[in-house]
Amino acid sequence: MTVANTLSILAAVLVLAGCASSKTQEATTFDFGPAAAQQAPATAALPAIVVMDATGPAALENERMYYRLNYANALEARTYANSRWASNPLQMVTQRMKARLSQSGMKVLSATDASTGVPLLRVEVDDFVHAFSSAGQSEGQVTLRASLFSDHRLLDQRTFTRTTPAPSADAAGGARALAASTDAVAADIQAWLATVDTRKR
Repeated sequence: MTVANTLSILAAVLVLAGCASSKTQEATTFDFGPAAAQQAPATAALPAIVVMDATGPAALENERMYYRLNYANALEARTYANSRWASNPLQMVTQRMKARLSQSGMKVLSATDASTGVPLLRVEVDDFVHAFSSAGQSEGQVTLRASLFSDHRLLDQRTFTRTTPAPSADAAGGARALAASTDAVAADIQAWLATVDTRKR
């Protein structure tokens, strides 16, 4: 075997080894987990409610997991390379909201099932991110605006924000913190609905 042939074979082996080592790692998929039963379900604020699909920025319409290094550059949204959501955050917020309101005793309807006179809840997600205040400290931040309508009439609108410390400074910790913040916001909305006067004026 000539030196040239030996070098060619060695080069091929190195190329194959490089391809193998740079193979994309399979992404880890996260969701909110099952909605834990409420210890003391509140009395249903409304007998029935229509919950519309949550809306929000285009960045939340995909499965990417975003984080921000607020201590370095709060204006830059980064994504975890090998972690993603099972479905987009807007869908997950919608499903968790429906689950929590249903647990409280409300009949949760979709837009196609709605009848005249049933209050309608719209949710707009403004912020949903794993935010780092330092290299080792981070929180799951959720901010959304909830609007309650009855027969196209705005009854009330509130903005809710919840921040939950992440148990670890990685995607898994961020997922746990964001799930907890979403549950907390859902509880806040449930309590708010109990205070809204839905009577016709």
